[in-house]
Amino acid sequence: GKDDILDGMIDVVFGEIDLATGEADWKAAMRRRAVSAREALRRHPWATGLMETRTTPGPATLRHHDAVLGILRNGGFSVELAAHAYSLLDSYIYGFALQEASLPFHTSEETAALAESIMSGFPADAYPHLTELTVEHVLQPGYDYGNEFLFGLELILDGLDRARETARPGPAPGP
Repeated sequence: GKDDILDGMIDVVFGEIDLATGEADWKAAMRRRAVSAREALRRHPWATGLMETRTTPGPATLRHHDAVLGILRNGGFSVELAAHAYSLLDSYIYGFALQEASLPFHTSEETAALAESIMSGFPADAYPHLTELTVEHVLQPGYDYGNEFLFGLELILDGLDRARETARPGPAPGP
């Protein structure tokens, strides 16, 4: 039936995500997995809202979830912190993929044309912060909205690393 087809399609998408299980460093593995997941969701934008909705996940989905948790646990995360990290990373990945898929531009040329079109509809001083962001960031050569993903991902990974370090038990108290 329809649910079986959706389960299979989502399992295929999970199977396309690089799990980086051979990485010794959990941050590198999670970075690689996040970038790969975003790429898979760019190829299959229809899947973004369905990735975690299936109640009968297939083997690729289960293998993916287990591998991600294994990387986090082997990286020194407690069970609870691994659950938090998994949720945070997936929320960021899926949210960014959803936002990226709904943007009305895909190339830097389209981005610039849209920004200039919007800006021409109001005086530059009407929205000074939007104007500043557009002129000094968005309209700069080489701007790619997709680069915002890597910036946010690094902030999240650094924050998770701090949480992992903070949560580690300290040395046993002395006599």
